[in-house]
Amino acid sequence: MKLIYQIALFSYTILIRIASLFNHKAKLWLKGRKNSFPYLETQIKKEDQIIWFHCASLGEFEQGKPLMEKIKKLRPEYKLLVTFFSPSGYEYRKDNPLIDYVCYLPIDSKKNAKKFMKLVKPKQAYFIKYEFWYYYLTTLHQQAVPTYLISGVFRANQPFFKWYGSFNRKMLSFFTHFFIQNKASVDLLNSIGFNNITQSGDTRIDRVYENSQSPTPLPIIEKFTNKKPTIIIGSSWEKEEEIISTYIQTTDKEFNYIIAPHDVSKAHIDNLISTLDTKHLLYSEANQRNATQHNVLIIDNIGILANCYQYTDIALIGGGFSGSLHNILEPASFGNAILFGEKHEKFHEAQDLIDSYAAFSIGSLDDFIAIVNHLMMKENLQDTKNAATKYIKNSVGATDKIWEVVKNNF
Repeated sequence: MKLIYQIALFSYTILIRIASLFNHKAKLWLKGRKNSFPYLETQIKKEDQIIWFHCASLGEFEQGKPLMEKIKKLRPEYKLLVTFFSPSGYEYRKDNPLIDYVCYLPIDSKKNAKKFMKLVKPKQAYFIKYEFWYYYLTTLHQQAVPTYLISGVFRANQPFFKWYGSFNRKMLSFFTHFFIQNKASVDLLNSIGFNNITQSGDTRIDRVYENSQSPTPLPIIEKFTNKKPTIIIGSSWEKEEEIISTYIQTTDKEFNYIIAPHDVSKAHIDNLISTLDTKHLLYSEANQRNATQHNVLIIDNIGILANCYQYTDIALIGGGFSGSLHNILEPASFGNAILFGEKHEKFHEAQDLIDSYAAFSIGSLDDFIAIVNHLMMKENLQDTKNAATKYIKNSVGATDKIWEVVKNNF
C-alpha cells in the first residue's frame, strides 16, 4: 500500500504540472511549493518555539483559527506556523496577522518530511479535519511530537474502516489524540481500536457564534433589506442561481434577494445578470440613495458574506447539488432558515440542522417553492429561525474542550 501511496502522489504531481499550463490555481500550487523550503530556511529562527497547524484549504483554516487564537492569547511565547495544501487557503490567508509563518506544505515524501521537521522543529502539530499525510505523520511520531486531529469527521466508507485499510489505519496510530465532531465518528474509531478520543464538536461553531454576537455592520445591506423579508443565496453555484433566477421571475411573493456567487469574476457576474429578468444592483455600485430602488442585490466582491446573514431570513447555500456544500453554520448563527441541495452526506452539520428543524434539503425548484411557501405560513419562519440559533448556542465550546486536553503539553 505504501508503494501505491507513493505512485498516487507522484501521479498527482504530474497531473498538476500538466494542468499548470492552463490553470492558474495549479500554477500557484507548483510555484508556492518551490518557495516553501527557502522560506522556512530564511524566516524561522533557532529560538522559535513552533506550533504547527496544517490545513487543506480556507475552510479548514477557519476551523483551526479559534484554537490558534486561544494559543496566542494564553501562550504568546509560541510561534504559529500554518501550512496549506490548496492555493485557495494560502492565497487568502497568507497575510493574516494571527499567523507568524505561513507556506504551502511540501509534497509528502520521506525526504521532504525529514527536511521540514529539521527546519521547523515543532513542539506540537495539529491537522485539521481530514488531512492525513503518511511521511509527515510518521516523522512526527518518530520524533515524539504531540500530534492532534482537530474537528475530525469519519465515515464508514473510508479506507480506515475497510479490510484493505491497514495502511490508512497505521496513519491514525500516529496521532496522540483525536478531537472529533460527532458520535458516529467516535464509534467508528472505537470499532478499529482507538480510544484516545474527545468528542469536542466543531470549532467553527465557536467562531461563527462569536462573530454573530458582534458582527461587522454593513450599512448598505441594512438599507437594501430595509427590514423586509430577504432571501440570500450564499456562495451560489449555477444550480442555485438557476433556481433563484426562475423563482424571482415567477413568484408573486414580495421578497428582497441577495445573490452572493461563489465565483465573483466579471465573466460570471455578467452571465448571472443575463439570467435575471428584473432590475438589479451590484454591491460595488450601491449606495445609501439607490439601495432601496431595487429588490435584487448582487454581491460582486468577497469578504462580506458572513456578515450579510445578520440582515436576512432565508438562506439558500451553494454547493449542495455537487457535494461541495459551503458554510451553513454562518447563516444558522444569525437565525436564518437554511436550504441546500441533496448531496450533503459529507457534512454532518447539514443533517444536524435538518434534524433540529432549522434546515431543509431540496432537489429542485419545486422543492424550493414548497419550502418557502411553508416558511411563510403562520409562525413557521420564526420557529425555524429560532431552531437555527438554538442549535448554534447548544453546540458552542469545542475550543475549550480541546484546550483542556492539550494545555499540559505547553
